[in-house]
Amino acid sequence: MKILGIQLRRPSFAEVTTSGVMATGLWLAYVGLSRASGQPFNAADAGAALLVIFWGCVCVRLGIRVDHGPRHLVLNVLLGGALLLVYEGVLAFAA
Repeated sequence: MKILGIQLRRPSFAEVTTSGVMATGLWLAYVGLSRASGQPFNAADAGAALLVIFWGCVCVRLGIRVDHGPRHLVLNVLLGGALLLVYEGVLAFAA
Protein backbone atom coordinates (compact mmCIF):
# COMPACT_ATOMS: atom_id res chain seq x y z
CA MET A 1 0.00 0.00 0.00
CA LYS A 2 1.25 3.47 -0.85
CA ILE A 3 0.38 6.76 0.85
CA LEU A 4 1.92 9.98 -0.49
CA GLY A 5 4.21 7.81 -2.61
CA ILE A 6 5.60 6.00 0.43
CA GLN A 7 5.51 2.23 0.25
CA LEU A 8 4.17 0.94 3.55
CA ARG A 9 5.05 -2.48 4.89
CA ARG A 10 3.27 -4.83 7.25
CA PRO A 11 5.28 -5.26 10.47
CA SER A 12 5.43 -8.61 12.18
CA PHE A 13 3.90 -9.26 15.57
CA ALA A 14 7.37 -9.32 17.14
CA GLU A 15 8.19 -5.90 15.67
CA VAL A 16 4.98 -4.36 17.02
CA THR A 17 5.61 -5.96 20.42
CA THR A 18 9.16 -4.62 20.48
CA SER A 19 7.88 -1.17 19.56
CA GLY A 20 5.31 -1.36 22.37
CA VAL A 21 7.94 -2.27 24.94
CA MET A 22 10.22 0.52 23.73
CA ALA A 23 7.33 3.03 23.79
CA THR A 24 6.42 2.01 27.33
CA GLY A 25 9.98 2.60 28.52
CA LEU A 26 10.16 5.98 26.81
CA TRP A 27 6.76 6.92 28.23
CA LEU A 28 7.83 5.98 31.76
CA ALA A 29 10.94 8.14 31.37
CA TYR A 30 8.80 11.04 30.10
CA VAL A 31 6.31 10.74 32.97
CA GLY A 32 9.12 10.49 35.50
CA LEU A 33 10.83 13.60 34.14
CA SER A 34 7.53 15.49 34.03
CA ARG A 35 6.73 14.66 37.62
CA ALA A 36 10.28 15.38 38.80
CA SER A 37 10.23 18.80 37.14
CA GLY A 38 6.90 19.67 38.77
CA GLN A 39 4.97 20.05 35.51
CA PRO A 40 1.18 19.70 35.79
CA PHE A 41 0.25 16.31 34.37
CA ASN A 42 -3.14 14.58 34.29
CA ALA A 43 -4.40 11.24 32.98
CA ALA A 44 -5.53 12.66 29.62
CA ASP A 45 -2.06 14.12 29.02
CA ALA A 46 -0.46 10.83 29.99
CA GLY A 47 -2.67 8.94 27.52
CA ALA A 48 -1.94 11.39 24.70
CA ALA A 49 1.80 11.16 25.40
CA LEU A 50 1.67 7.36 25.34
CA LEU A 51 -0.25 7.39 22.06
CA VAL A 52 2.20 9.75 20.36
CA ILE A 53 5.26 7.90 21.67
CA PHE A 54 3.79 4.55 20.59
CA TRP A 55 3.00 5.93 17.14
CA GLY A 56 6.56 7.22 16.84
CA CYS A 57 7.90 3.75 17.61
CA VAL A 58 5.48 1.90 15.29
CA CYS A 59 5.67 4.25 12.29
CA VAL A 60 9.28 3.26 11.68
CA ARG A 61 8.19 -0.39 11.49
CA LEU A 62 5.57 0.61 8.92
CA GLY A 63 8.23 2.19 6.71
CA ILE A 64 7.55 5.82 7.62
CA ARG A 65 10.96 7.26 8.48
CA VAL A 66 11.21 10.98 9.12
CA ASP A 67 14.90 10.96 8.14
CA HIS A 68 13.93 9.99 4.57
CA GLY A 69 12.58 13.38 3.54
CA PRO A 70 9.65 15.73 3.91
CA ARG A 71 6.99 13.32 2.58
CA HIS A 72 7.76 10.89 5.38
CA LEU A 73 7.65 13.69 7.94
CA VAL A 74 4.32 15.00 6.61
CA LEU A 75 2.78 11.52 6.65
CA ASN A 76 4.04 10.91 10.19
CA VAL A 77 2.57 14.19 11.45
CA LEU A 78 -0.74 13.69 9.61
CA LEU A 79 -1.31 10.17 10.92
CA GLY A 80 -0.15 11.08 14.42
CA GLY A 81 -2.51 14.06 14.40
CA ALA A 82 -5.37 11.85 13.23
CA LEU A 83 -4.70 9.45 16.10
CA LEU A 84 -4.72 12.34 18.59
CA LEU A 85 -7.94 13.69 17.07
CA VAL A 86 -9.63 10.32 17.57
CA TYR A 87 -8.23 10.11 21.12
CA GLU A 88 -9.53 13.57 22.03
CA GLY A 89 -12.91 12.71 20.48
CA VAL A 90 -13.18 9.58 22.60
CA LEU A 91 -12.26 11.58 25.72
CA ALA A 92 -14.88 14.24 24.90
CA PHE A 93 -17.52 11.59 24.24
CA ALA A 94 -16.73 9.76 27.48
CA ALA A 95 -16.90 12.89 29.61
